[in-house]
Amino acid sequence: MITLALSKGRIFEETLPLLHAAGIQVLDDPETSRKLILETNRADVRLLLVRATDVPTYVQYGGADLGITGRDTLIEHIASWGGGAGAAGLIQPLDLGISRCRISVAVRADFDYGRAVRQGSRLRVATKYVAIAREFFAAKGVHVDLIKLYGSMELAPLVGLSDAIVDLVSTGNTLRANHLVEVETIMDISARLVVNQAALKLKQAPIRALIEAFAGAVAPLNPP
Repeated sequence: MITLALSKGRIFEETLPLLHAAGIQVLDDPETSRKLILETNRADVRLLLVRATDVPTYVQYGGADLGITGRDTLIEHIASWGGGAGAAGLIQPLDLGISRCRISVAVRADFDYGRAVRQGSRLRVATKYVAIAREFFAAKGVHVDLIKLYGSMELAPLVGLSDAIVDLVSTGNTLRANHLVEVETIMDISARLVVNQAALKLKQAPIRALIEAFAGAVAPLNPP
């Protein structure tokens, strides 16, 4: 049995065509079913529905053989282990090129971010991406106090909790609706396939076949 961990929403929807390319069809609709383990047309493949932030954990500890998760989530998870993906028992064989967005710095429209940085001000930054933000500002030599939040990030600058936020940005509509502006892009984000190291050794043939099927399906999405 091969178990693939996914989260509901955009990643799930954009993974379906990749599964179809691998000859896998999900038999349950996660939007209408309460099931957390979804069967497929293949008796040897099933899907787990978990929180996006939990996908790397399920794969790392063997609750799933593979998972699909955003680069942002993966970086934060690996940072919590103080090392590379190998230290967390994970392999990253493939950038799937789906669920594209970016992590950016945003501030109130009336906040002069460039001036604050030039003057060496100590900035308060709200984010759930603490490791990514810490590394980014350290590389720029900007002193920051990081405030960990888990949602509604746009509120922080509006109520004076922070000077800036570091968050995922797709269209930028939410920022604009809350009178925030994007001032720096930290990195581009897409979904990655992650594999449990031990599972790859024990189930090498079926897992590699799945990886190759995914690679063939995403090749047109990632032209050289």
